[in-house]
Order: sequence, then structure tokens, then C-alpha cells
Amino acid sequence: MKALVLLSGGLDSTTCLAEAVDKYGAEEVLALSAGYGQKHSKELDAARAVAKHYGVTHRVLDLAELFIGSDCSLLGGSEEEIPHESYAEQLSKTDGKPVSTYVPFRNGLFLAAAASVGLSNGCTEIWYGAHSDDAAGNAYPDCSAEFNEAINRAIYLGSGNALTVRAPFIGMNKAGVVAKGLALGAPYELTWSCYEGGDKPCGKCGTCIDRARAFAENGIADPAL
Repeated sequence: MKALVLLSGGLDSTTCLAEAVDKYGAEEVLALSAGYGQKHSKELDAARAVAKHYGVTHRVLDLAELFIGSDCSLLGGSEEEIPHESYAEQLSKTDGKPVSTYVPFRNGLFLAAAASVGLSNGCTEIWYGAHSDDAAGNAYPDCSAEFNEAINRAIYLGSGNALTVRAPFIGMNKAGVVAKGLALGAPYELTWSCYEGGDKPCGKCGTCIDRARAFAENGIADPAL
């Protein structure tokens, strides 16, 4: 295996998988998903569908116990409601702290787990779909360029210089990610981004708002709707 791709089942990680498969071929790509105690299974269902579409090996980890005690509104044990407003509106109320849908150090944990899985399967790269819109204003600090640089250094050293971390969209906004995915033929109709677990996306949570804007800026309708 050449590359391990963190695959949530959302738009960004699906684009990341599309690029890795385009670069190396499906036989050289391992997709890794993780359950973290989220309120619904829509993301993991979408991840399985996307992995099947590309014909890549797909593994799923259960990391839910590591978030016990968190009041993150995405988690099943939380009584917090998922905010139905943009990240900018949410950040205006947090005094510079991450938004309530920030799962504590999730990307750090996922990347550390990916390093172990990647090394065990002969991978030399870990890919994940962080982009600038998620990092903006400290909404999700583990999506920032600074975090990516630090975790890449840690994993490279901790793996005996065997693994590097790639975040190909770290300097892009979400519209740029969509443009890249459209060029690669990413199966966006299979993806799920909404933080709610209804039959259809709510259209009101932060990620739904960002997703709708990204497709609108590319001049096309969201194929998942």
C-alpha cells in the first residue's frame, strides 16, 4: 500500500480519496474510517459506499470510548443541540474558542491511529481532507496549516521517517475542494456532510451551509440533494 486516506464519508475526504486513487491507483490506497460516538451512522454508511465505488480496501475503527465525557454536540451522549447557523455566527459567540461541534482533538487522534494502521500495512503516506474554511477563526483548530505541519513532523519522526502526512487542500477553501473533486469525477451523490441524521440533509447546520455555498460557487447543484 502507498497511501492511507482518512475517509469520513463527507465531501472533503471523498475528494481526498479521489485524488489519491487518481495518483496511485485503487490497489495502492487504503481507506480508514472511524466511529467516534456520533449521533448517527450516516457518515460511516456514506464512507462504505464511497470506498466501494472506488474499489479500495476499507477498514473501520471504533474510537467512541475515547470521547466519553465530552459535551460536543455531535456526540450521542451530549444533550447539546447542534447549532443551526454558520460557523461565523457560532464563532461570534465562542470568544475565540472552537465551535460546539469540535470533537476534542479528533483529527489528532485519527491521524495517530492512521499512523499505526498505515505502518502495519506498508503505507508511506497518510492523506486527510482538512481545508482552510474549517480552520478559519479557530472553528476547528486541528484543521489548520500549523496543526498539519506539527502532526506531520511528529508522525514522520515517530514512524522512523517512514510516514508523511498529506493535506492536499490545506490552502484551499471548500469551493476549491469541490472544483478539484468535480474535475476528478468524485461521487458526491454518495456523500453525507450534515451533522443531523435525518432522511435528508437539514440545510441549516454549519457544514450544510458551507457545502451549499461551495457547490453554488462552482455553479452546480449538489448531486446528493
